[in-house]
Amino acid sequence: MDNGSKKQEMFSKMQERKSEVKIVRKIVAIIAIVFVLIIGVVGLFGYNYVKGALKPLDPNATKTIAVEVPIGSSLSSISTLLEKKGVIKDARVFKYYAKFKNESQFQAGNYDLTQAMTFDELIESLKTGKVYRKPVFTMTVPEGLTLEQIGKVIEKKTPYTQKEFMDLVTSDTFVQQMMANYPELVTEAVLADNIRYDLEGYLYPATYSYYEEKPSLQAIVEEMVAAMNNVVKNYSDVLAEKQMSVHQLLTFASLLEEEATAQTDRETIASVFYNRINEGMPLQTDPTVLYALGDHKDRVLYEDLEVDNAYNTYKNKGLPPGPIAGAGKTSIEASLNPSQTDYFYFLADKEGVNHFSKTYDEHLQKVEKYLRKEE
Repeated sequence: MDNGSKKQEMFSKMQERKSEVKIVRKIVAIIAIVFVLIIGVVGLFGYNYVKGALKPLDPNATKTIAVEVPIGSSLSSISTLLEKKGVIKDARVFKYYAKFKNESQFQAGNYDLTQAMTFDELIESLKTGKVYRKPVFTMTVPEGLTLEQIGKVIEKKTPYTQKEFMDLVTSDTFVQQMMANYPELVTEAVLADNIRYDLEGYLYPATYSYYEEKPSLQAIVEEMVAAMNNVVKNYSDVLAEKQMSVHQLLTFASLLEEEATAQTDRETIASVFYNRINEGMPLQTDPTVLYALGDHKDRVLYEDLEVDNAYNTYKNKGLPPGPIAGAGKTSIEASLNPSQTDYFYFLADKEGVNHFSKTYDEHLQKVEKYLRKEE
């Protein structure tokens, strides 16, 4: 082979090698691009998965899920339990989130959790041993409010108007539903002809927390009825012993609630009411007159005492037909555990201090001393 042919052969081989290198480079580049894309897709998928797993499974869930955490449970076993019960999406995500937060000391016990709870709420619950959720908003219903006044609180704190509230609580359908759902609390007694509002006094005064922006009005009201049911059922034995109905209890307690001042002694006021009832004397409590008038006034006038209404305890002996406001636990307990006294009269001075008397003459002297001289 001459020199020219050798050179040509070498040149051809060099060209082939360059071509092979280019192909290899292309293949490597393609593989690298595919690899990067795979990593990117997997990373994106993983990011979205973790992001989704960090969120509540169902932000609107209200149904509770019973979860029992055994003594000695580890973070891993608790995480697995929560996933198994359907409270969270992924046990590993919860586990690493808790580790990132440096949280691992959880309480054993029974929990009623929901799919609407965040990881932070779950962790707080498991740490304290009590179910914790951060509410969207809260609403406080103070003691001593009538249904109409509760309606104003509803209107201020929720999307519903006072009228919508009153329409619901005075609805025969809703009242019947409450009677069916809470038969030991809401009895036939609320249907008496001379009762102004069937459910007056049956909504428990308390602070309520809500975990959605617009819970249904029916759910809001029923929660208050359920709360009163939970309180009253604790006294079923005492009521049976005293032969006192729930309706009588709530009626009596509402009188104490309306007579209460910052420094009042509910048990002693209760003893006055019981003493007067036992002696066949009218209770003569001003809040019942105001309720009969359907008006809130700072003081009752003499002509007001003559109003012809079943709630007027100046003209009618015994308890009024039903509660005149929502009573709290303190007034309910005072109704069941009155002081033992010989008092038949009491008055509150302008400082809110109560003064009790055994006789009418003694009472008149205290009226002169504490009220008329202050005018």
